[in-house]
Amino acid sequence: MILALDQGTTSTRALIVDAGGRARTLLSRPHRQIYPRPGWVEHDPEELIANLAACIAAAGAEAPLAAGLANQGESCLAWEAGTGRPISPVIVWQDARTEDICARLRAEGAEVLTLAVAGLPLDPYFSASKLGWLLRELPEARALAAAGRLRLGTTDAFFLERLTGRFVTDITTASRTSLMNLERGEWDADLCALFGVPVECLPQIVPSLGVFGTLPGGLTLNASLVDQQAALYGHGCRAPGDAKITFGTGAFALAVTGALLRPGVGGPLPTVAWQKVGAAPVHALEGGVYCASSAVNWARGLGLFSEFREIADFAAPPALDRGLAFVPALSGLACPHWNRAARGAWLGLGLDTSPADMMQALLEGVALRSAEVIAAMDRVQPVGSPVSIDGGMSANDYFCQFLADVLTREVIASDEPELTAVGIAALAAEGAGVPITARRSGRTASPRADAAALLPARRARFAAARAAVEGYAAS
Repeated sequence: MILALDQGTTSTRALIVDAGGRARTLLSRPHRQIYPRPGWVEHDPEELIANLAACIAAAGAEAPLAAGLANQGESCLAWEAGTGRPISPVIVWQDARTEDICARLRAEGAEVLTLAVAGLPLDPYFSASKLGWLLRELPEARALAAAGRLRLGTTDAFFLERLTGRFVTDITTASRTSLMNLERGEWDADLCALFGVPVECLPQIVPSLGVFGTLPGGLTLNASLVDQQAALYGHGCRAPGDAKITFGTGAFALAVTGALLRPGVGGPLPTVAWQKVGAAPVHALEGGVYCASSAVNWARGLGLFSEFREIADFAAPPALDRGLAFVPALSGLACPHWNRAARGAWLGLGLDTSPADMMQALLEGVALRSAEVIAAMDRVQPVGSPVSIDGGMSANDYFCQFLADVLTREVIASDEPELTAVGIAALAAEGAGVPITARRSGRTASPRADAAALLPARRARFAAARAAVEGYAAS
């Protein structure tokens, strides 16, 4: 019925979503993860666009009514106007090359401006410092800018111009750059000047739902937004307090607020959830854990386990209650700590610690970090129950139960694994005049009877482990 194009961090996929909100994968194309230096993460833009083209072609026989595109969010690049030729790699959202730039700006007091106008802290996670870096470091970028032929933007703008001829980005993606005025939904001159990004090189900001143009093959693209916002819509979250967590490469929580709420320093981030043509933007709070499934896969690579069934259940009590903690700060700490210098660690290891104990602690660490994010959101916008979750880790029964315990809320592990696709397809279907019903169903984990009583001690022990990691980084 509707083609969902999901261009993610590790793969590009084409899915067909029917009127009942069920997704079927047509094609999945992985792409390379390029690590040219420590802390740098890149993708090849031509590889991404070729994979997207293959996904669009794979849908031809299905004769979908319309299409929607979900993007990585903060990943960005530079390219030449007119030709669409990329002049840089894609700098991925995980990339930390601009940490020193962000630290310098923070020391100069610039975070007051970014928080007030964009609603975002100074962090290399967001696109602004990366786009400024491209202009400073690439002579060709400066030459093209002088000639009026430079394009700077997030990956969606690159894809849209190459595929439809329109140089635009949707408001959800723009809200993740740290260059957009969150109140007005427009590029902000002061923010652009702060990061050294010429506003004339940026795409036009448009609503998430509308006619974005025609894809190769004649299919109309009716929706475009960030993958996490698409997943929020796919989970069926519509009312203030509705929340979801997607456990992919990282763990990303969003909670609908409706109106724009400003949590202040050190909290979750205000963002745009979606905007329909002719309507005001719907806002949300966002908070992330940089490493979730990526931490599990890293540990598997170390040989701590072989098959995922080995870590689906454990005979021993929770590792944290036995004094063993894991802080999943392998790429730093995001919400609400915002400390890129922190690094991951197990604390409380002994000669009797087994690989199973270490994996149990790792799963618990991701759950505890996710609970920190939800707690920070709850102080700004009361978060309801159940919290809907998806992604690879949601298939792990031990993880889901421990997450419910530390959230002290019911958790629904969605039985639809492709909620990003469902969300983007539901918006695209609305644009095409045909409804898709998003379902909120799956396996439910309820907090155990002693969860509330154990929570203060668990929070304190994990906070002590996190503080130790941050203290080590600082030294």
